Formats: sequence, C-alpha cells, structure tokens
Amino acid sequence: MNHEKLQLREPIITPTSEMVALVLGESYAAYEAFQEALPALEIEQQWQWYTPHKAWFAKGQHRWVTSRGANKEKTLYWLHFFDGYFSVAVWFKEKNRMEALKADVSEQTRQLISEANTMGKMPTFPVIFDITTAEPLKDVCTLIECKKILER
Repeated sequence: MNHEKLQLREPIITPTSEMVALVLGESYAAYEAFQEALPALEIEQQWQWYTPHKAWFAKGQHRWVTSRGANKEKTLYWLHFFDGYFSVAVWFKEKNRMEALKADVSEQTRQLISEANTMGKMPTFPVIFDITTAEPLKDVCTLIECKKILER
C-alpha cells in the first residue's frame, strides 16, 4: 500500500459522505452500492483514525450474541480511500485459506486468495480489492460472508 496516496488524512475531521464523494469521483456509485449491501450482511461500518498510516479507514464490524448470552464482535474488513477508488481488504487466517478458495467467487478472486502472502509474524493474509465499479462487490460480499461464518 502506498501510504502517500491514501486520502482522508486530516485526523481531526471525521470523513463525511461529501468528502468521500470528492475523493472517489466516479467511483462513488460503487461505494454507495457497497454501503447499501452492508445491512443485509449484518455489518456496521465505523470510521477509525489509523495512526501508522496517518489516514482514516473504515472497518466493517459484525456483532452477535452467543448462545450463552455473551456479546461478540468481529472486524470483517478494512476499507481505505485513494484518489478515484477505494480498497477493501478482507483478512483471513491462513488455516482458512482453503475454505476461502471454495467460496462462490470469480476465478480472478480465487487467484487473489491463492497469491496473497501472509503478513508479518501473524498467520493471516489479506484479500485486497481495488474498487472503481460495482462489479467486484459480489465477490467482496461473498468473502465477507465467508469470513463471518469461518471465524465466528
């Protein structure tokens, strides 16, 4: 990720729809379509200032109550903004790579999953989508659902 090209870099100004629309331009329609899909996925998106990158990111949170009544939450994706597009990174545990490959996604997305490298000392890897149109959103949502089920 090129940190210099990240957008929404004012730490005291929480991003608004208007700010996102200015950054994304024509890609804003794809962002809106993604936002409209979140309620059906039972995801709440929250803004968070991410200090290492000095930029605002949005994280997708899934919350649920266990059979014993405990409140749980899981971050399912991180979303960040660049000039003219946005990226969604869905992180998986290495032990779940084969299950992610079995998801109903395009061959291109299967290739992204196969080629994704684990990061640092943690046995996790990101599947990163750079989005300018609504076309990849089906695979993004499918992988988010997959992660929600696998890592609950």
